[in-house]
Amino acid sequence: MVFWKKLFSNSDTAITSETTGVSGEILNPNSQSIAQPQISFSTERDLDIYELEELCDRVGWARRPVRKVKKAINHSFLVVSMWEVQGKKRRLIGFARATSDHAFNATIWDVVVDPNFQGRGLGKAMMKYMISQLRSEDISNITLFADPQVVTFYQRLGFILDPEGIKGMFWYPD
Repeated sequence: MVFWKKLFSNSDTAITSETTGVSGEILNPNSQSIAQPQISFSTERDLDIYELEELCDRVGWARRPVRKVKKAINHSFLVVSMWEVQGKKRRLIGFARATSDHAFNATIWDVVVDPNFQGRGLGKAMMKYMISQLRSEDISNITLFADPQVVTFYQRLGFILDPEGIKGMFWYPD
C-alpha cells in the first residue's frame, strides 16, 4: 500500500495542473492563444500506425511489422496517446499501452515520449494517468519491462525491481 499512497499523494509538486489531465483534456488549460501549442491525452485506439512508428523511430526503437503493431493495440486493455495540439493540427508525441487479465494484473508496454518533449514531466503525467485508469478498474498488480537506461524513471514513479524476490522468466523461439 505504500506504493499507492506515495504515487497518489499530493506531496508531489512536479506535476501541476498543466501536466495532469484526463482523456481528451488539454493539459495547458491556462493557455488562451491558438498559436500556443497545447498537450492532450487520448484513449482512442484509432491511431495512424505509421505516425506511431515515426515516433518510435525518433527514440531509436527498431521497426516492427505494422500489422502486428495494429493487432497489439487492438488487443490492449488500455491505450494512451499524447498529442501536441496547435490550432487544428496535432502531432503524436507520446504513447503507452497496457495488457491485462481484466481482474488482477496489468502490464504496461511501449512507453515512448518524443525526445523533444522529454524532461518536462509529460511522461510522468502519462504514466500516472495510466496507473490511475488501471486502478479505477480495480487492477492491483501493475508490471512493466524497462530498458536499463530508463529504470530510474520508473523507480521515481514507485516501481521497484524484482518485488518480493520474484524473477521474470522468458521463452523465445530459436
